[in-house]
Amino acid sequence: MTYSIRRDHSRFRSIVKGKIKQDLKKYVTNGEMIGRKGKDQVTIPMPQIDIPHFRFGDKEKGGVGQGDGEPGDPIGGQGEPQPGEGEAGNQAGEHTLEVDLTLQELAEILGEQLELPRIEPKGQKTLKSKTEKYTGIANQGPNSLRHFKRTFRETLRRQISAGVYNPEKPVLIPIKSDMRYRSWKTDIRHENNAVIIYMMDVSGSMGDEQKEIVRTETFWIDTWLRSQYKGIETRYIIHDASAREVDEDTFFKTRESGGTLISSAYRLCEKIIDTDYAPSDWNIYPFHFSDGDNWSGEDTKICLDLVEQKLLPRINAFCYGQVESRYGSGQFYKDLKEKFGNDHASVLLSRIENKEGILQSIKDFLGKGK
Repeated sequence: MTYSIRRDHSRFRSIVKGKIKQDLKKYVTNGEMIGRKGKDQVTIPMPQIDIPHFRFGDKEKGGVGQGDGEPGDPIGGQGEPQPGEGEAGNQAGEHTLEVDLTLQELAEILGEQLELPRIEPKGQKTLKSKTEKYTGIANQGPNSLRHFKRTFRETLRRQISAGVYNPEKPVLIPIKSDMRYRSWKTDIRHENNAVIIYMMDVSGSMGDEQKEIVRTETFWIDTWLRSQYKGIETRYIIHDASAREVDEDTFFKTRESGGTLISSAYRLCEKIIDTDYAPSDWNIYPFHFSDGDNWSGEDTKICLDLVEQKLLPRINAFCYGQVESRYGSGQFYKDLKEKFGNDHASVLLSRIENKEGILQSIKDFLGKGK
């Protein structure tokens, strides 16, 4: 019975994953899963899944295969309309269910749908993870690790062998050779770790629609990168004419009315890397989202120099996503493209016209396996 339940559950999960994969663009576009995200899983609303099954008619009534009947008669008595309560409607009823899916499963679906390659960490950017496990018994060690049960077992074995053990008056006095201690083994593993540094323009030209696009896209970027690395840290920078680091909630809710000085964000990103993330130990992913406006051509030149000289030598990939806005000129995308073209493997550019373009943008960023 247990095997049957496990098999049915596995089959249901397979059906659910297939349904999500089929409708992935809808889930990405609507952003339905972001508000239902837990620490390690998401709750996904989806239309009720009808699994094919046999339906039997009423045994008490005649019908095809059970008595009188004519060719073409409906099976199960479904041919006659039945009286019901309430007013008639002209819309089909919608039944939904909520399915819990781990972020790892969600990442697998995203990877299969977009044909994303597994990421190859840059160089030797790994951290040593040391774990110590008690794996055996030793004859020497500190008193804090003395194994009392094994010690007295050795004492008992010695006294019985020497013929001095009295079962009527058992007295066990360990000597030095009886002492036993827990021993441990140190296991050192090299684990890939990564940091994502999100930067976003929060000037007046970046409206709620643009921020919602960024919020949705970063959820899926996070989901994929967390499936590729053992440890992920995330930092958030907002900027208009100046930049500052904020928490996730502030990142998506802040809106300023000032101008835009993109170099302020890139300088802060450089400072964070210098202070907290040695390139020899970390895989580093700066993502910048903007509508493409910058204060001046002079600041754009500073930005291009910062990317080329300060960021690219230290990071895995620099990703710029231009979220289209009716108020944004989109010039910064053109400047990056002119500077780095399509040949620079570590500069990944994407134009996101609307929510429909999120999936393609994710592939633009993650499809290189950087």
